[in-house]
Amino acid sequence: MGRYVAFLRGVNVGGNAKIPMADLREVLAEAGYTDVSTLLNSGNAIFTASGKSADAIAKALEGAIEARFGRAVRCLVRTGDELAAIVDHDPFKDVATDRARCMVTFLSAEPATGKLSAIDPADYLPEQFVVRGREIYLWCPNGLRETAFGNVFFEKKLGVAATARNWNTVTKALAAAQRTP
Repeated sequence: MGRYVAFLRGVNVGGNAKIPMADLREVLAEAGYTDVSTLLNSGNAIFTASGKSADAIAKALEGAIEARFGRAVRCLVRTGDELAAIVDHDPFKDVATDRARCMVTFLSAEPATGKLSAIDPADYLPEQFVVRGREIYLWCPNGLRETAFGNVFFEKKLGVAATARNWNTVTKALAAAQRTP
């Protein structure tokens, strides 16, 4: 049995793709997951599962959401241990002067080296990003609202699904995943 966190892309943002969190908890419970909770109203779920990879859980959850709500929603799932490593390996912990201006973009797969190298970081200064595996860490010193580094930017440039969460949400999700159910 392991703890997992699912980050749903584009749910309850700007009035689009509304999924009540109580309904999301029901979908997870009906799919056989236990100790289900949600975080905020933006498609973050924490739960316990056994015997499946995070990618298998993501596919199953996408199918269950589409069956229940009639629309496709990308789900990016990480284990509690993966999320702990993401937080531990924060490349901006000594640089970011305002943690509210940091985000993590979760990717469906590691980006191809050629696609990644086609992005010139100097073109986006003072914003910075660091890619580590299936995550992109973002430091946006001028704020998150006007950043060029949205989900669509990375999806188009890297050819993978992406969904971002601010640092506060990432650390809250980790704390929820680490709680003993």
